[in-house]
Amino acid sequence: MTARFHLQPLLDLAQTRTDDAARKLGELVAAERDLEQKLKMLEDYRHEYHERFVQAARDGLTPDAWRNYSAFIGKLDDAIGAQRRIVEQSRTRTTEGQQAWLAQRTKLKAFDTLSQRHQSAVNRQQARQEQKQSDEHAARRGPGTEE
Repeated sequence: MTARFHLQPLLDLAQTRTDDAARKLGELVAAERDLEQKLKMLEDYRHEYHERFVQAARDGLTPDAWRNYSAFIGKLDDAIGAQRRIVEQSRTRTTEGQQAWLAQRTKLKAFDTLSQRHQSAVNRQQARQEQKQSDEHAARRGPGTEE
């Protein structure tokens, strides 16, 4: 019978927490990627709209059209600024998620190392016991006896 690793519940808990932290980190990375794509889309649209504004200005714009283009570009700039802040917050959450995952992984490795040491000690003890039984069996057989 193998001696039970007394810290197995903690090892199992550390594994569960590491898995949860990895899943959450994956979600954070995906969310960050989505937010960055939205930012790029806004920046691309602003660039295209600005190009249209420049072309319209070359062709001649009324003062109202000029104000409308300028106001909309201003709104796009505001949206881009807000999206950049959201992306930065997401990056911060992702970094925190990475740190949480690393901390959980470190704990898991520590418990796993203890588990491996325990198993090695159990294996050594079993090997000694088997050797002892083998030696006792050989001693009982005596010299010159064969099976």
